Amino acid sequence: MAPEGNHEIVKLPPPPLPPRLVNLPLLVVIGTAVWLVAWVFLLATGGDRDWQWIAMAGWVLGFIGMPIMWWQRSASRRGSRGAQRGL
Repeated sequence: MAPEGNHEIVKLPPPPLPPRLVNLPLLVVIGTAVWLVAWVFLLATGGDRDWQWIAMAGWVLGFIGMPIMWWQRSASRRGSRGAQRGL
C-alpha cells in the first residue's frame, strides 16, 4: 500500500550550461564560418542546388545576426531598459 498524505515533488532547476556553450559570440562566428565553408565547398564541387541555397542562407543569416547580437549585448551592458539580460 502506498503511504497516505500530501507528498510534493520538488523540481530542481537544471544545472548551468558549460561556459563554452554559453559563449554566444564564439558559437555564432563558428556557425557562420561553417555555413560559409559548406557553401563554398558545394559551389566548388557542384553539389546539390538545394543545399547550396541552404548553406548560403545559413551564412547570410549568421552574417546578419552578428551585428544584432553585439548590439543586444552592448545594450544589456549599458543597462538599457528593453535589452535582454544574461547575454
